[in-house]
Amino acid sequence: MTLIQFLAGLAVLILGAEVLVRGASRLSLSLGVPPLVVGLTVVAFGTSAPELAVTLGGVVTGKTDLAMGNVVGSNIFNVLFILGLSALIAPLVVDRQLVRQEVPIVIALSALTMVLALDTRLSMPDGAVLVASLAAYSLLLYRQGKRAPAVEMADPLLPVPRRGPIWDLAAIIAGLALLVLGSRWLVAAATDIALGLGISETVVGLTIVAAGTSLPEVATSVVAAARGEREIAVGNVLGSSIFNLGAVLGFGALFAGGNGLPVAPSLLAFDLPVMVAVAVACLPVLFTGHLIARWEGALFFGYYLAYTAWLVLYSQHHDALDEYGLVMRMVVIPLTVATLAAVAWREWRARRRAG
Repeated sequence: MTLIQFLAGLAVLILGAEVLVRGASRLSLSLGVPPLVVGLTVVAFGTSAPELAVTLGGVVTGKTDLAMGNVVGSNIFNVLFILGLSALIAPLVVDRQLVRQEVPIVIALSALTMVLALDTRLSMPDGAVLVASLAAYSLLLYRQGKRAPAVEMADPLLPVPRRGPIWDLAAIIAGLALLVLGSRWLVAAATDIALGLGISETVVGLTIVAAGTSLPEVATSVVAAARGEREIAVGNVLGSSIFNLGAVLGFGALFAGGNGLPVAPSLLAFDLPVMVAVAVACLPVLFTGHLIARWEGALFFGYYLAYTAWLVLYSQHHDALDEYGLVMRMVVIPLTVATLAAVAWREWRARRRAG
């Protein structure tokens, strides 16, 4: 029954993602709104609903470590796993706005979250700052959407909507509902399977719960990449990361009351810096040719596997943990930084020569 629930959840996720992407792309056409704006708002915020539900549920039930770890783990998963997997399916062309605006905003919000958490908790004022940041970002997107030129409806390559926008909104809502339902089934089944195999609850919380609540983003971005809606695929990931920090953590800290959300020492020492580093890594990758190539997708995907392996070793206090960390710090990470820096430098010189 657990396996059936797992497969059913996966099927519902795929169906929900297909309905959501179709509804969002048709809505952008019918309203003349650029698909990127739809991906950064309706799709991104909607697919983050599971993270919001899990975090608020953790606050209400007193599982505040789960609430905080869910957001941090989801943001790491969003960039490394989802962008990596989507780029492996099809190289992702990145809109210039994402490089100039969304990536710096993700970096700034990630760094702000770590600074606010230095006192080992996110207080109510901290939550208010994060929510206000999201409100300012949403207002910025709204104004940009109003100023953006309307989508050209006469293009024969674009599907011309034959229905009113209300039907497209209904499709988006139905797709979101299917995504939330599918992610619940899949997370519950995957957790049962993991615990049955003897994997610790700590690892389940840091990996399966964080990854499971991001499954709507996985399904949406992968389907969007396969369908050629690449602006929605990349915008969904970055928009979801912004929403996770601004709304999920912000409202979580506000709902937690006077004590706020406690931040575990392990999150402050390792996972939060990793989240900031992952956000910073997006800048050179997206800057080079405004394209996420397959090799860069493979690099992101491989780093998520390495991060997960570290979590497993850490939770089990494995003897190989020190050696593994040393190899990552002294060999793998420096080589990756040097490679990305060299590629970014070459791209910058090429653009400078071009004028």
